[in-house]
Amino acid sequence: MAQLKVTYDETVNAAYIYLKPGAEGARVARMYACDPIGVDGMINLDFDGSGRLVGVEVLAARTKLAPELLAMAEDITEPDQSAE
Repeated sequence: MAQLKVTYDETVNAAYIYLKPGAEGARVARMYACDPIGVDGMINLDFDGSGRLVGVEVLAARTKLAPELLAMAEDITEPDQSAE
C-alpha cells in the first residue's frame, strides 16, 4: 500500500492530503467544497479528469486532523520574511 503524502502550512493552518501517488502538481479537474456547516469547517475534495479523488484540502487543520498526522506532515510554511 502506498503511503499518503501530507503537507501542512502552519501560517494558514491548512493541510493537504495527497491520495494518489505522484499527484503533487497534478491537474485537478474538479473541486468539491464540502458544506462548511455540515463539517464545521472547510474541506475541499479534489478529483482528476477520470473522476478519481486525488487529494483533500483541510482548512483549520489543527481542529480537524489528529496532531500525529500534522506532526508527520511535510512543513511547507513559508519563512517569515519580515524578520530579516
